[in-house]
Amino acid sequence: MKVALLMGSDSDYPRLEPCVAQLKELGIECEARVLSAHRTPAAVIRFVEEAPARGVGVLLCAAGGAAHLAGVVAAHTDLPVLGIPMDNPPLGGLDALLSTVQMPGGVPVGCLGTGVGGPVNAALLAARILALGDPALAKRMAQFRAGQSEKVLAKDRALQAKLK
Repeated sequence: MKVALLMGSDSDYPRLEPCVAQLKELGIECEARVLSAHRTPAAVIRFVEEAPARGVGVLLCAAGGAAHLAGVVAAHTDLPVLGIPMDNPPLGGLDALLSTVQMPGGVPVGCLGTGVGGPVNAALLAARILALGDPALAKRMAQFRAGQSEKVLAKDRALQAKLK
């Protein structure tokens, strides 16, 4: 299974590159598109409806402002949809965050945080979802978590050595 990343604007991609890099690090294929819920709604719907046939298991939607992309996507699929609110001006992402978390009942969208952590956490949550049906990926996720733990412990050991 792979992950599809949709973004409302190509200007969002530099902030989404860590998401793509995290997926690649975990051995998960990712496709990415620039599609707009407002300007290219027919293309969004076609992309989403064809996603399962392409092997997509999770859809990530990054948008700022009104952030309707994730909601439109969720309205046209049964795949898990994760919204990544982009922290764009003028409201610094609060508008996108509120738009993403205020989905009506029956149109589920998982919402990640704004800022630098949101895209990476979207990749990691997508990986955890896919790992439910992929034992090899589940093993890579366990190794990833162990690696995160070891990095923190190594920093603690370095700090303790400085304090002696």
